[in-house]
Amino acid sequence: MDPLRGQLVVDLSRLLPGAFASRALLRLGARVVRLEPPDGDPLRHLQPAWHGELNGGKESVACDLKVDPALGRALCNAADVVLESFRPGVSERLGLAPGPRTVWCSLTGFGSEGRHARRAGHDLNYLGWAGVLDDAVPPVTVADYAGAYAAVRETLAGLIERERNGAGVRVEVSMTHESHELAVPPLLRGTVACYRIYETSDGRLLTVAALEPKFWQRLCELVGLPELAARQFEPRLPEFERTLGSRPLAEWLELFDGEDVCAGPVARHEEAAAEFGSRPAAPAAELGAHTAAWREELGL
Repeated sequence: MDPLRGQLVVDLSRLLPGAFASRALLRLGARVVRLEPPDGDPLRHLQPAWHGELNGGKESVACDLKVDPALGRALCNAADVVLESFRPGVSERLGLAPGPRTVWCSLTGFGSEGRHARRAGHDLNYLGWAGVLDDAVPPVTVADYAGAYAAVRETLAGLIERERNGAGVRVEVSMTHESHELAVPPLLRGTVACYRIYETSDGRLLTVAALEPKFWQRLCELVGLPELAARQFEPRLPEFERTLGSRPLAEWLELFDGEDVCAGPVARHEEAAAEFGSRPAAPAAELGAHTAAWREELGL
């Protein structure tokens, strides 16, 4: 299905959140044009491979909006959807405005109002403010992805609303607010034996998330410790740790295969990519590859 076929998305954002959101819209059939500064999105230089993964199949227009704002304004006016991640007030200062039927989605750190509205930040900062972090850096940029998915959600809702009333809408996403919605209780932060990560004998890690008694009971039976079935919510079970640490990860996975035990590996990135990853629709465009074509199309 490509329900957004024929919809033009102009992505003014930088780094991960907007790129992830516009990739989702691309996969739904939209035509996505990235408007980048002359030196490109910083992600091109920080993580080229990641940039390619997120931006394959999109077009690239290079433009300094402070020096040559006309191209940016014309693109925004022609767009069905605009994604931007400027701090509040920047798009207005640049003279960027939506067309009469544009769904304009502002992806912000903290929203456009309140004492944090103009505060600079990145994922880790947002998570700290949101009360999501405990005492460790998470392995995934949670705030970025939460904001990106919210941007897709609000954009799709805006397109539906536009079809109802014929006019564009402005929507806003705060990555900090969205992250706070994802905060979980202590039970799910590795504070009980049945919901933790354990080390195996080969230094690999095994996830255990056997919250329901039936899953925990079966797990205890399989590892040879049925007497622990009633102790799943204790903070630590040293004998359980020692047992899981006595065999390599592959042996445990083989033993648990086909069993209802809610246990699995902490896969390495390349292992997970081989099984669950997806290839970009096409290579990422060279910086500014479509600038001349869009200038011609827009009569600039």
